[in-house]
Amino acid sequence: MNNPSSTKERILAAAEALFARRGFDGASLRQLTASAGVNLAAVNYHFGSKEKLIEQVLKRRLDALNQHRLAELGKVVGQPGTTLEDVLAAYIRPALDLSHEDNGSLFMRVLARAFAEHDDTLRQFLSENYGHVMRQFTAEFARLLPQLEKAELYWRIDLVTGALTHAMSGFGMIQRKDNVSEQQHREQTAAHLIRFAVAGLSHP
Repeated sequence: MNNPSSTKERILAAAEALFARRGFDGASLRQLTASAGVNLAAVNYHFGSKEKLIEQVLKRRLDALNQHRLAELGKVVGQPGTTLEDVLAAYIRPALDLSHEDNGSLFMRVLARAFAEHDDTLRQFLSENYGHVMRQFTAEFARLLPQLEKAELYWRIDLVTGALTHAMSGFGMIQRKDNVSEQQHREQTAAHLIRFAVAGLSHP
């Protein structure tokens, strides 16, 4: 008899890869069951619907990512010596770590699609489950950048997030060189992105 947790993980992994390639609307349950080597009854048993499956694909990685982010933010939030670089590192580095996990770049393409496909239900799910994380980061950015109007700050944070998502997805022009390790490449990416974000957020 198949292990239910193994079957569930197999479905989630297959769904992540399929959604990354085809998008949510473009990926059918028939394609998913063929890829995961399961029948439709197994998908319905574990998830109930395609919408719930999409949510679980996102939660599978976003829960851990945001716990990591909040743990890092907790080390620096509200401290008199905290810099913009410190807060950005807490926001950016855990995300880059995720993108270099097994198939992490695939997941980032899934996440990018979650925002690009303008699905109001999915956006509501993300807001309800992870909006509190962004609010905590935004509050600390606002503390460190009191000169910025709220609307301007939101614009800049949104653009930084877009740059981070692009870097995580593996679509960029700058690829890892053969003589550079994964860890070194990740550190280089983080350093460049943090410098870029500091300049963008703090510009007059």
